[in-house]
Amino acid sequence: MTPQDLTFDSHGITCRGYFYKGQGNGPRPCIIMGHGFAATRDCGLAPFAEAFVAAGYSVFIFDYRHFGASGGEPRQLLVPEQEVEDWLSALAFVRGLEGVRADAICLWGTSFGGGLVTVAAARDGGVQAVIAQCPMMDGLASVRAVLGYAGPWHLLKLSAHGAVDMARGLVGAAPHYIASAGKPGEVAAMTAHDCYDGYTALLPAGVPNKVAARVSSRLMLFRPVRYAARVPCPALLLLCEQDTVAPMAAAEKAAALMPQSEVRRYPVGHFDIYQGEARQISLRDQLDFLNRHLPAA
Repeated sequence: MTPQDLTFDSHGITCRGYFYKGQGNGPRPCIIMGHGFAATRDCGLAPFAEAFVAAGYSVFIFDYRHFGASGGEPRQLLVPEQEVEDWLSALAFVRGLEGVRADAICLWGTSFGGGLVTVAAARDGGVQAVIAQCPMMDGLASVRAVLGYAGPWHLLKLSAHGAVDMARGLVGAAPHYIASAGKPGEVAAMTAHDCYDGYTALLPAGVPNKVAARVSSRLMLFRPVRYAARVPCPALLLLCEQDTVAPMAAAEKAAALMPQSEVRRYPVGHFDIYQGEARQISLRDQLDFLNRHLPAA
Protein backbone atom coordinates (compact mmCIF):
# COMPACT_ATOMS: atom_id res chain seq x y z
CA MET A 1 0.00 0.00 0.00
CA THR A 2 1.41 3.40 -1.00
CA PRO A 3 0.08 6.22 1.16
CA GLN A 4 -0.16 9.89 0.26
CA ASP A 5 2.24 12.22 2.05
CA LEU A 6 0.13 15.13 3.33
CA THR A 7 0.87 18.23 5.41
CA PHE A 8 -1.18 20.14 7.96
CA ASP A 9 -0.59 23.13 10.20
CA SER A 10 -0.30 22.79 13.97
CA HIS A 11 0.00 26.18 15.65
CA GLY A 12 2.20 27.58 12.90
CA ILE A 13 4.34 24.47 12.44
CA THR A 14 4.04 22.22 9.39
CA CYS A 15 3.42 18.60 10.33
CA ARG A 16 3.41 15.66 7.94
CA GLY A 17 1.43 12.47 7.81
CA TYR A 18 0.77 9.42 5.66
CA PHE A 19 -2.80 9.04 4.42
CA TYR A 20 -3.95 5.55 3.48
CA LYS A 21 -7.28 5.57 1.64
CA GLY A 22 -9.61 2.83 2.80
CA GLN A 23 -10.99 0.23 0.43
CA GLY A 24 -14.66 0.60 -0.44
CA ASN A 25 -17.11 3.04 -1.92
CA GLY A 26 -17.99 6.40 -0.45
CA PRO A 27 -16.51 8.23 2.55
CA ARG A 28 -14.73 5.94 5.01
CA PRO A 29 -14.28 5.96 8.77
CA CYS A 30 -10.74 7.05 9.59
CA ILE A 31 -8.21 6.00 12.22
CA ILE A 32 -5.70 8.70 13.16
CA MET A 33 -2.49 7.13 14.45
CA GLY A 34 0.44 8.53 16.39
CA HIS A 35 3.47 6.87 17.94
CA GLY A 36 4.98 7.07 21.39
CA PHE A 37 8.05 8.51 23.07
CA ALA A 38 10.32 10.25 20.52
CA ALA A 39 9.20 7.84 17.77
CA THR A 40 7.91 8.62 14.29
CA ARG A 41 5.33 7.44 11.77
CA ASP A 42 7.97 5.12 10.26
CA CYS A 43 8.64 3.20 13.48
CA GLY A 44 6.71 -0.02 13.03
CA LEU A 45 3.16 1.29 12.58
CA ALA A 46 2.70 0.27 8.93
CA PRO A 47 1.48 -3.30 9.69
CA PHE A 48 -1.26 -1.90 11.92
CA ALA A 49 -2.27 0.68 9.32
CA GLU A 50 -2.35 -1.89 6.53
CA ALA A 51 -4.59 -4.19 8.58
CA PHE A 52 -7.01 -1.33 9.21
CA VAL A 53 -7.03 -0.32 5.54
CA ALA A 54 -7.69 -3.91 4.46
CA ALA A 55 -10.71 -3.89 6.80
CA GLY A 56 -12.14 -0.82 5.05
CA TYR A 57 -10.80 2.05 7.14
CA SER A 58 -8.82 5.04 6.02
CA VAL A 59 -5.74 5.78 8.13
CA PHE A 60 -3.70 8.90 8.81
CA ILE A 61 -0.34 8.47 10.63
CA PHE A 62 1.43 11.69 11.53
CA ASP A 63 4.68 12.89 13.07
CA TYR A 64 4.64 15.24 16.04
CA ARG A 65 6.34 18.61 15.70
CA HIS A 66 10.12 18.42 16.26
CA PHE A 67 10.18 14.77 15.10
CA GLY A 68 10.46 12.82 11.88
CA ALA A 69 9.24 14.58 8.75
CA SER A 70 7.41 17.32 10.63
CA GLY A 71 8.83 20.79 11.19
CA GLY A 72 9.79 22.50 14.40
CA GLU A 73 13.08 23.49 15.97
CA PRO A 74 14.98 22.34 17.89
CA ARG A 75 14.79 18.73 16.81
CA GLN A 76 13.88 15.86 19.14
CA LEU A 77 12.16 18.20 21.62
CA LEU A 78 9.31 16.41 23.38
CA VAL A 79 6.71 18.65 25.04
CA PRO A 80 3.60 16.64 25.98
CA GLU A 81 1.21 19.59 25.90
CA GLN A 82 2.36 20.51 22.39
CA GLU A 83 1.93 16.94 21.18
CA VAL A 84 -1.68 17.01 22.43
CA GLU A 85 -2.10 20.17 20.35
CA ASP A 86 -0.71 18.27 17.35
CA TRP A 87 -3.31 15.55 17.88
CA LEU A 88 -6.11 18.12 17.91
CA SER A 89 -4.70 19.80 14.79
CA ALA A 90 -4.42 16.45 13.00
CA LEU A 91 -8.00 15.68 13.99
CA ALA A 92 -9.28 18.96 12.56
CA PHE A 93 -7.32 18.34 9.36
CA VAL A 94 -8.56 14.78 8.87
CA ARG A 95 -12.18 15.79 9.45
CA GLY A 96 -11.85 18.02 6.40
CA LEU A 97 -10.28 15.43 4.07
CA GLU A 98 -12.30 14.39 1.06
CA GLY A 99 -13.49 10.82 1.41
CA VAL A 100 -13.33 10.76 5.21
CA ARG A 101 -16.41 10.55 7.38
CA ALA A 102 -15.95 13.38 9.86
CA ASP A 103 -18.45 11.68 12.18
CA ALA A 104 -16.50 8.40 12.26
CA ILE A 105 -13.02 9.03 13.68
CA CYS A 106 -10.91 6.85 15.97
CA LEU A 107 -7.79 8.14 17.73
CA TRP A 108 -5.11 5.43 17.97
CA GLY A 109 -2.07 5.97 20.15
CA THR A 110 0.60 3.63 21.39
CA SER A 111 2.86 3.90 24.46
CA PHE A 112 3.27 7.63 25.21
CA GLY A 113 0.78 8.22 22.41
CA GLY A 114 -1.80 6.18 24.31
CA GLY A 115 -1.79 8.86 26.98
CA LEU A 116 -1.83 11.63 24.39
CA VAL A 117 -4.98 10.29 22.70
CA THR A 118 -6.70 10.07 26.07
CA VAL A 119 -6.13 13.77 26.67
CA ALA A 120 -6.98 14.70 23.08
CA ALA A 121 -10.24 12.74 23.09
CA ALA A 122 -11.26 14.33 26.40
CA ARG A 123 -10.48 17.83 25.16
CA ASP A 124 -12.15 17.39 21.78
CA GLY A 125 -15.23 15.60 23.07
CA GLY A 126 -16.39 14.57 19.60
CA VAL A 127 -14.38 11.57 18.44
CA GLN A 128 -16.19 8.27 18.08
CA ALA A 129 -13.58 5.82 19.43
CA VAL A 130 -10.16 5.60 21.09
CA ILE A 131 -7.59 2.80 21.00
CA ALA A 132 -4.70 3.08 23.46
CA GLN A 133 -2.03 0.39 23.09
CA CYS A 134 0.34 -0.22 26.05
CA PRO A 135 -0.55 3.33 27.11
CA MET A 136 1.49 5.60 29.38
CA MET A 137 -1.34 6.99 31.51
CA ASP A 138 0.59 8.55 34.39
CA GLY A 139 4.00 10.16 34.13
CA LEU A 140 4.41 10.12 37.88
CA ALA A 141 3.81 6.35 37.95
CA SER A 142 6.35 5.92 35.15
CA VAL A 143 8.95 7.89 37.08
CA ARG A 144 8.29 5.70 40.11
CA ALA A 145 8.81 2.65 37.90
CA VAL A 146 12.19 4.02 36.81
CA LEU A 147 13.05 4.58 40.46
CA GLY A 148 12.18 0.95 41.13
CA TYR A 149 14.34 -0.63 38.44
CA ALA A 150 17.17 1.92 38.18
CA GLY A 151 17.32 3.54 41.62
CA PRO A 152 17.46 7.15 42.86
CA TRP A 153 20.95 7.80 41.46
CA HIS A 154 19.64 7.26 37.94
CA LEU A 155 16.84 9.78 38.48
CA LEU A 156 19.35 12.28 39.86
CA LYS A 157 21.51 11.86 36.75
CA LEU A 158 18.48 12.39 34.49
CA SER A 159 17.53 15.49 36.46
CA ALA A 160 21.06 16.87 36.09
CA HIS A 161 21.05 16.30 32.33
CA GLY A 162 17.60 17.89 32.16
CA ALA A 163 18.82 20.96 34.03
CA VAL A 164 21.73 21.35 31.60
CA ASP A 165 19.33 21.14 28.66
CA MET A 166 16.91 23.67 30.14
CA ALA A 167 19.78 26.09 30.81
CA ARG A 168 20.94 25.73 27.20
CA GLY A 169 17.39 26.40 26.02
CA LEU A 170 17.19 29.60 28.04
CA VAL A 171 20.21 31.06 26.23
CA GLY A 172 19.18 29.80 22.80
CA ALA A 173 21.83 27.09 22.57
CA ALA A 174 21.30 23.73 20.89
CA PRO A 175 19.69 21.07 23.10
CA HIS A 176 21.59 18.68 25.30
CA TYR A 177 20.42 15.20 24.34
CA ILE A 178 20.15 11.87 26.10
CA ALA A 179 19.30 8.52 24.57
CA SER A 180 15.60 7.70 24.39
CA ALA A 181 16.37 4.08 25.26
CA GLY A 182 19.53 2.63 26.70
CA LYS A 183 20.85 -0.45 28.40
CA PRO A 184 20.70 -0.79 32.20
CA GLY A 185 23.13 1.64 33.80
CA GLU A 186 23.31 3.98 30.81
CA VAL A 187 21.98 7.54 30.80
CA ALA A 188 18.72 7.27 28.90
CA ALA A 189 15.05 7.99 29.41
CA MET A 190 14.24 4.25 29.40
CA THR A 191 16.74 1.70 30.70
CA ALA A 192 14.77 -1.36 31.83
CA HIS A 193 16.18 -4.69 30.66
CA ASP A 194 14.03 -4.87 27.52
CA CYS A 195 14.02 -1.22 26.50
CA TYR A 196 17.12 -0.83 24.33
CA ASP A 197 16.58 -3.87 22.12
CA GLY A 198 12.81 -3.39 21.97
CA TYR A 199 12.93 0.31 21.16
CA THR A 200 15.79 0.30 18.68
CA ALA A 201 14.17 -2.60 16.79
CA LEU A 202 11.42 -0.14 15.83
CA LEU A 203 13.81 2.55 14.55
CA PRO A 204 14.50 2.58 10.81
CA ALA A 205 17.66 4.16 9.44
CA GLY A 206 17.67 7.90 9.97
CA VAL A 207 15.49 7.98 13.08
CA PRO A 208 17.74 8.91 16.02
CA ASN A 209 17.62 7.26 19.41
CA LYS A 210 17.76 10.52 21.32
CA VAL A 211 15.57 13.17 22.93
CA ALA A 212 16.21 16.60 24.42
CA ALA A 213 17.04 15.93 28.08
CA ARG A 214 14.59 18.52 29.46
CA VAL A 215 11.82 15.95 29.00
CA SER A 216 12.97 14.45 32.30
CA SER A 217 11.51 17.45 34.12
CA ARG A 218 8.19 17.33 32.27
CA LEU A 219 7.37 13.64 32.31
CA MET A 220 6.03 13.33 35.85
CA LEU A 221 3.70 16.29 35.27
CA PHE A 222 1.97 14.64 32.31
CA ARG A 223 -0.85 12.58 33.81
CA PRO A 224 -3.48 11.53 31.24
CA VAL A 225 -5.28 9.49 33.92
CA ARG A 226 -6.69 12.81 35.15
CA TYR A 227 -8.57 13.16 31.84
CA ALA A 228 -9.86 9.60 31.65
CA ALA A 229 -13.30 10.31 33.12
CA ARG A 230 -13.87 12.93 30.41
CA VAL A 231 -13.38 10.55 27.48
CA PRO A 232 -16.97 10.28 26.20
CA CYS A 233 -16.58 7.58 23.55
CA PRO A 234 -15.85 3.83 23.58
CA ALA A 235 -12.19 3.25 24.42
CA LEU A 236 -10.12 0.09 24.03
CA LEU A 237 -7.04 -0.22 26.23
CA LEU A 238 -4.51 -2.91 25.29
CA LEU A 239 -2.31 -3.69 28.28
CA CYS A 240 0.96 -5.61 28.46
CA GLU A 241 1.22 -7.54 31.71
CA GLN A 242 5.04 -7.44 31.68
CA ASP A 243 5.27 -3.74 30.83
CA THR A 244 8.43 -2.06 32.18
CA VAL A 245 7.71 1.33 30.56
CA ALA A 246 4.03 2.15 31.08
CA PRO A 247 2.83 0.82 34.45
CA MET A 248 -0.24 -1.36 33.94
CA ALA A 249 -1.82 -0.27 37.22
CA ALA A 250 -2.06 3.32 35.96
CA ALA A 251 -3.72 2.16 32.74
CA GLU A 252 -6.17 0.02 34.70
CA LYS A 253 -7.03 3.03 36.85
CA ALA A 254 -7.64 5.11 33.72
CA ALA A 255 -9.84 2.39 32.23
CA ALA A 256 -11.93 2.24 35.40
CA LEU A 257 -12.55 5.98 35.14
CA MET A 258 -13.58 5.95 31.47
CA PRO A 259 -17.35 5.70 31.00
CA GLN A 260 -17.11 3.25 28.07
CA SER A 261 -13.82 1.39 28.37
CA GLU A 262 -12.82 -2.12 27.34
CA VAL A 263 -9.57 -3.74 28.43
CA ARG A 264 -7.54 -6.52 26.83
CA ARG A 265 -4.46 -7.93 28.56
CA TYR A 266 -1.53 -9.78 27.01
CA PRO A 267 1.25 -11.75 28.78
CA VAL A 268 4.03 -9.83 26.99
CA GLY A 269 6.40 -6.89 27.48
CA HIS A 270 5.92 -3.32 26.32
CA PHE A 271 7.71 -3.74 23.00
CA ASP A 272 6.50 -7.25 22.17
CA ILE A 273 3.10 -6.03 21.05
CA TYR A 274 4.62 -4.43 17.93
CA GLN A 275 5.86 -7.75 16.54
CA GLY A 276 4.78 -11.25 15.54
CA GLU A 277 2.03 -13.18 17.26
CA ALA A 278 1.38 -10.56 19.94
CA ARG A 279 0.70 -7.97 17.25
CA GLN A 280 -1.64 -10.29 15.40
CA ILE A 281 -3.63 -11.08 18.54
CA SER A 282 -3.81 -7.40 19.43
CA LEU A 283 -4.96 -6.51 15.91
CA ARG A 284 -7.68 -9.13 16.09
CA ASP A 285 -9.00 -7.51 19.25
CA GLN A 286 -8.73 -4.03 17.76
CA LEU A 287 -10.64 -4.97 14.63
CA ASP A 288 -13.34 -6.61 16.73
CA PHE A 289 -13.66 -3.39 18.77
CA LEU A 290 -13.80 -1.23 15.64
CA ASN A 291 -16.35 -3.49 13.98
CA ARG A 292 -18.67 -3.09 16.99
CA HIS A 293 -18.22 0.62 17.64
CA LEU A 294 -17.08 2.13 14.33
CA PRO A 295 -18.01 -0.31 11.55
CA ALA A 296 -16.47 0.29 8.15
CA ALA A 297 -19.32 -1.37 6.25
